[in-house]
Amino acid sequence: MTATLLTHARVVLPDAVLENSAVLIEDGHIAAIDPVGARAAQEVNLQGQILMPGLIDLHCDAIEKEAEPRSRVLFPFDFAVAQVDRRNAAAGISTPYHALSFANREWGVRNNETAGELIRAVHAFRQHGLVDNRIHCRYEISDETALPYLQDLIAEGMVDLLSVMDHSPGQGQFKTLEAYLDYVMGNHGFSREQAEEAARSKLAGMEGSAQRVELLLEQARAAGVPTASHDDDSVHRIAAMRNLGVSMSEFPINLDTAKAAVSCGLPTILGAPNVLRGQSQSGSMRAIDAIRAGVASCLCSDYQPSTLIAATFAAVDQAGLTLSQASALVAGNPAQACGLRDRGHIRVGLRADLIAVNLVQSQPLVSHTWSGGRLAFAAQYPMVAAAARAPAPRTQAVAA
Repeated sequence: MTATLLTHARVVLPDAVLENSAVLIEDGHIAAIDPVGARAAQEVNLQGQILMPGLIDLHCDAIEKEAEPRSRVLFPFDFAVAQVDRRNAAAGISTPYHALSFANREWGVRNNETAGELIRAVHAFRQHGLVDNRIHCRYEISDETALPYLQDLIAEGMVDLLSVMDHSPGQGQFKTLEAYLDYVMGNHGFSREQAEEAARSKLAGMEGSAQRVELLLEQARAAGVPTASHDDDSVHRIAAMRNLGVSMSEFPINLDTAKAAVSCGLPTILGAPNVLRGQSQSGSMRAIDAIRAGVASCLCSDYQPSTLIAATFAAVDQAGLTLSQASALVAGNPAQACGLRDRGHIRVGLRADLIAVNLVQSQPLVSHTWSGGRLAFAAQYPMVAAAARAPAPRTQAVAA
């Protein structure tokens, strides 16, 4: 692989930002930071742009909309996977965990068999991907039929993250029956009668769910698959999940629950769309409040990849985080939570998963994405070409 030298960048390290600095990429890895006199076959002048670790997105179900853009309208899965791969590269997400739900009583791609087919399509595409595509399986615990599907996928090594979720009405995301019915009717075009039947089926399926969850989590742990709980809504729920060996808490409903998760060693995962919009779609906690309180460990794009870089910079503007601290939310902390020791920081020896970010009318927009040292995405905004900005003065340096 050709060596590449990225120059004139604001390089975001775990504890500092180097102004007018450089990073050398060799053999897919970071070979040096701020090297003196380095030369490479290819040199990219970033003209003062921000150079960050590639984003690690632990939960994004945007792949579902690529596969099923309208209700009951399915595209070929190989086509859908290729398109979402391109979207992630453009969004600066070098390690996406595609979240696919197993909830057989639901619809479209959230059918067990269909979700399984889509996972196999992702797996088949991995060697061709612009980015490192991974799988996050979501188990709806009210579905007793999903268990064998998930057990087989874990045994085959196709699952990179497993979460357990309970979308039955009356708790979690759907605090009331009406909230559940409104969501199903509005999002999936169900009649009220159909929505009420879906609610009854989901509640009936809760029988035996505790045993199924325990069995599945035990298999995941034995296979080295990290696990998460979903929409935790109380300190009691956090304690129960921790006792089951869950290693992360996704979308805690309120601040007390997020505090409880962090206090007992469970990293929290919150949604970037929540940060960008300033509110939760279901009336739960504002993610920016969790960031300000220091109980947001990771941000994920949830359902829209482009929001992750926007939320990173919103955390700087609205919560007073440094660029290094904001980068930890979308790279360093997710890497640690999932045991990815080869990425998540700009550090010599790690994978060269890097993104360059340009501020266009105050919007952070990704101009370059490198995945394992390979250029996966590049775009040149007109103002960058015309501005001819001088690089910022150097303020710090580290040894290569």
